[in-house]
Amino acid sequence: MKNAKKIIRILSWFIFVIYLIALVYFLFFSEQLGRVPSDEYKYSLVPFKEIGRYLRYWRAIGGYYVMLNLLGNIVCFMPFGFVLPVISRNQRKFWKVTLLSFLTSLLVELIQLVSKVGSCDVDDMLLNTLGGMAGYVLFRIFHRILFCRKKESRQQET
Repeated sequence: MKNAKKIIRILSWFIFVIYLIALVYFLFFSEQLGRVPSDEYKYSLVPFKEIGRYLRYWRAIGGYYVMLNLLGNIVCFMPFGFVLPVISRNQRKFWKVTLLSFLTSLLVELIQLVSKVGSCDVDDMLLNTLGGMAGYVLFRIFHRILFCRKKESRQQET
């Protein structure tokens, strides 16, 4: 059993590193997502301003781009919230995963601001943090399902 846990943890670390590499690429280098250096700083520090703008101008912007931005910011941080408690037992508290999701998102937004790649947006931080929280909830659901199955199989053996 210990070997299985060790293999899962090593595999999870590998997946986490690949995820972080992909995240860095899409957030800072993907030309398809408009990640090219700009001559000016782009930022939005008013909470819910950009989210409101996307929802208000849904048709003008195009539903695909609205969903890509809003859901994309949530979905891109879900693996963070899911895998973090798998690779580290110290990160199995909701508040810790939420805090680390927020701090990681803050770091991303500050790098985007300083490097003038993308835009620094407080709404992105909120959506990314929400994604990390959702990933953690999924981790808890899967963990509970697996834990209950193990408990049931142990009871059947006795």
